[in-house]
Amino acid sequence: MRSFLALLADVVSGLAVVFASLATAAALAAQAGRVSPLLDLIGQFALALFAAGLVALAAGLIAARWARGSLIVLGLLTVASSGVLIAPELTRDTGPSAPANVPGQIKIIQFNTLFSNADIGPIVDWVIAQHPDIVTTQETRHDLRDALVARTGWRVAGAAGDLMIFSREPRLRMNRPTLPRGTQLHWVNATYPSASGPFELITVHLDWPVGPAQAVQWTRLAELAHRLPSERMIITGDFNSTPFAFAMRRGEHPIGLPRRDRALATFPAKWLADGPIRSPIPFLPIDHVYAGPGWATVSVERGPSGLGSDHYPVVVTLAPVARR
Repeated sequence: MRSFLALLADVVSGLAVVFASLATAAALAAQAGRVSPLLDLIGQFALALFAAGLVALAAGLIAARWARGSLIVLGLLTVASSGVLIAPELTRDTGPSAPANVPGQIKIIQFNTLFSNADIGPIVDWVIAQHPDIVTTQETRHDLRDALVARTGWRVAGAAGDLMIFSREPRLRMNRPTLPRGTQLHWVNATYPSASGPFELITVHLDWPVGPAQAVQWTRLAELAHRLPSERMIITGDFNSTPFAFAMRRGEHPIGLPRRDRALATFPAKWLADGPIRSPIPFLPIDHVYAGPGWATVSVERGPSGLGSDHYPVVVTLAPVARR
C-alpha cells in the first residue's frame, strides 16, 4: 500500500511539473508580446498564469521530494513573469476619485448581453433595480430593447442595430463624425444632459485581438475621441482585450482618457456562450469604461453572473469634478 501511494505521489508530482513547465513557458513567451502580436495573445491570460504560478508554488510544498525544487522554481518564474504584465495595470492612474456622498452623480452600466441569450427577464429586472442613468449594451437583442423600453420609457440610441445606449433623459444631439472608409469601428455616440452639464458618450464593440482589425479599431477610436468634446467624455464597451496585453496599452494610450476600471475581470461568466455552466472565476478584464478629466470615479463594481450572458456587467458611478 505504501509503495502504491508513493507511486501515486510520483505520478501526481510529475503531472504538476509538466503543468508548471507549460505555465512558465507561456508566461515567459508573453513577454515577447512587445514585438509579436501572436505571442501577445498569451499575455491576455496573465491573471490565469499568475494563478497557475501560485498553484505550482503550493504544489511544491506538498509534492514528492524530487519535484519540490522544480515546482518552486517554476512557480516563482511564472509568478514573476506574469506579474510583470499585471503590475502596470495595478499601478497606473485611473483618474480623480470622489466620495460616495458627492452630488451630481451619474450611474452607468456597461454590459454585453449576448445575442443568443433569450432569457431577457433577469436582465431587465436587474438593470431596472440598479436605477442607472445610462446603460450601454452590445450584442443587444431587439426583444431585450423592447422589454426595457416598455417597462422604463427610456430612450435608445442605436435602436436599429445591436449596439445601444439606453438613457433616462433624451439625448441632446447625436453628432456622428465621419471616419475614414473601411474603419471597421462599430460605435454609437450621443450627447446627454446631466445636472452638471452635457457630456459625450461613446460605446463600442471591438473585434477579437487576432489579426490587424483590432489595432485599426483602436486607432479609429482615438480619432473619434479627439473629434468630439473630451473633457466630460465617457467611452464604454466590450473591447475584447485585457490591459495586460501590450496591444491594448498601445491602443488606449492615444485616446487620452483615464480608464476607470482596474483589472476588473468580466469574462467568462459561463464556460460556453450557449451553455448553462457558470464560470466560478472570471479571469479576462475585457469590458471597460473611460472618462475624461471632468469626471471623478465614485465606484466601479462588477455585476452578477446569473444573467445569461457570458460577460459580467460593469457598474460605474461618476461625479463631476468640482470646478476651481
